[in-house]
Amino acid sequence: MTPPPRPKQLDSPVLPKIFKYTGKIQVWVYKRTGGRIGGKWRIGAGFRKPVPTLLLEHRGRKSGITHTTPLLYITDGADTIIVASQGGLAKHPQWYHNLRATPDIHIQIGRERHAVRAVTADPQQRARLWPRLVDAYADFDTYQAWTEREIPVVILRPRTALG
Repeated sequence: MTPPPRPKQLDSPVLPKIFKYTGKIQVWVYKRTGGRIGGKWRIGAGFRKPVPTLLLEHRGRKSGITHTTPLLYITDGADTIIVASQGGLAKHPQWYHNLRATPDIHIQIGRERHAVRAVTADPQQRARLWPRLVDAYADFDTYQAWTEREIPVVILRPRTALG
């Protein structure tokens, strides 16, 4: 199936600001309701098949400030898998660069907070996980078609399992 054409609005300088403020609202609601509200993504492909959402706490690589970003996820055994898609924009999201600089972070799923280490999937891991991610949220394939970059898949491993 051919993906829909890339929307021109994707290149608007306003879009990152919209993502930033809608994300802040979602984080605020998610934290206050323990994920009962904001814990499922129901936009795009998620409208028919809602996708679970977590909160990613990461430290700014330049500012040192802690940020919280809502992201879709799947699980793979004890690992939690996220995607640095940013809706198919040309650049990786800032949170991805932050994880590469400081991989020991926390995630919140529902009311539970977990210490994890972020690792970018290698080509074999990505090849195995990508179909599962697309099954969870079909728009990931569309986002990949809209950008020249390979969208990173990030594995969040429990830190307790790392010894």
